Amino acid sequence: MYESSRRARRRWPILVGVSIPLLLLLIAAGVLVLPHLTSRAADDNTDCSLIVPPNPLSAQGLATPYQLVATNPANGPCHEANPAQAAFVQGAILDPRTGQISIYNPLVIDQGTQPAIQPTPPKLPQGAVVALWFGFNGDNLTLVDNNGSLRQGRCVNGVNGSIFGQFAYCNAPAFFAAANYAIRSGRLKVPPIGTAKDGQPCPTTRDFSLVDQDQSDNVVTEYLVTADGRIAQMTAANAAALQGAQVQTNGSDERLLSIGLDSALGCSPWMAPDLADPGHMVAALPLNELQAALYQQQPVALVPAGDPMVLNNDQPDLRKLNAYRVGVDQAPVASLNQASTASYCQNLVNIAPARLKLDQQLTQASPSPDAGAANSLFTFLAQRFVTTYQELNCQALINLPDPITVTTDANGVAIDATINVPNGGGNGGGNGGQGATVNCSVNGRVIQGCSGTVTINGAPCTFTLDQANHQVVIQCSRRGTVQPQQG
Repeated sequence: MYESSRRARRRWPILVGVSIPLLLLLIAAGVLVLPHLTSRAADDNTDCSLIVPPNPLSAQGLATPYQLVATNPANGPCHEANPAQAAFVQGAILDPRTGQISIYNPLVIDQGTQPAIQPTPPKLPQGAVVALWFGFNGDNLTLVDNNGSLRQGRCVNGVNGSIFGQFAYCNAPAFFAAANYAIRSGRLKVPPIGTAKDGQPCPTTRDFSLVDQDQSDNVVTEYLVTADGRIAQMTAANAAALQGAQVQTNGSDERLLSIGLDSALGCSPWMAPDLADPGHMVAALPLNELQAALYQQQPVALVPAGDPMVLNNDQPDLRKLNAYRVGVDQAPVASLNQASTASYCQNLVNIAPARLKLDQQLTQASPSPDAGAANSLFTFLAQRFVTTYQELNCQALINLPDPITVTTDANGVAIDATINVPNGGGNGGGNGGQGATVNCSVNGRVIQGCSGTVTINGAPCTFTLDQANHQVVIQCSRRGTVQPQQG
């Protein structure tokens, strides 16, 4: 999400307080993100558990609802209909014969309840490679085993007894391996990211103009919530059958890109067929990450060692960092230096403020993802940058003050922002821009900004420009595997 997995967070629209017919009308009119009408109660229990059904990667497992329950009942119950406690599951299926990807988002309900409409098992291709990703609107989501389901799904909730927080996945490394093989063999065609209205490349989930302190987290899944608190998959048929149901979403970086920023900049997310909703296409985390891996220009934003979701007792943890990275199609690293938070902060300063200022007219005219946090997409992104800069301790790491100052009203809502583009700052395109005065050349290949990954003698090598210390850090290692933490 947008703030530490171990700290209080500000969340953006979770339960949209409109009926389905009105929602469709507003989308047709170009309003993609609506003000939420509910807010988190101070005593909500934000530590919840999700019971994973048996054989979660099978057709029947995908159609079996996950069950939400309080991790510690003494702290209060957890309810899927409560926007501050809702959990989400996103599934992707790759056909190994054709290389094509489809999406199926399993349902989450309260333990001991029934869905508003029972999901239908999808028809999976022979030998399908299935993976799952999880998002959460609370603080900490723990996956719970059900007759061996975590082992069957090869689920990763964290490592060393330390969970990520809002994020988890099942079988993601195998899925990405199969998808990348299909891309290399020409069977899976990934659409280019295109050019935004500002003349720059459209942003990706690995663009320093978009990322925050815990990038590539949560999912794009939506559910329907009835007046009596029952949950259903978001499909056209279910929406028609459940008149008056509300749409519940997961506040996520992935959704911010696919639904909010892409619309403002005239970009289009990569979408795939929804097996639960025939004839409809949907965006998804794995699509965003595959596209970013292929097209994001240097410098590429990858999960840093200081990301709150990969800390263990507030300390960097290499195994946890790598466990998270491989779940979102990022190469693991051999040392924490390869994932320098200082370099991450420097790239943020070099790129994000300039792109935010460049796009100010476009984002000011777009609705805020959270009307309780900001009055436009522009002020929302500005406030998000300020929070990121604080959470990663960037000022201390690179000895530069925050270049963005946000003005808030009496209710704490961001209503304006002042952006001071640092000297030599880039053009905000996420491609090194005008501030990338230093490039590296490896066997004739130019690495813009001396930040990125290249293959040298068969091994992936990560180049990181550490401007704070005036050096280029080069780390090479062969891809390895990360032992998952189940449960």
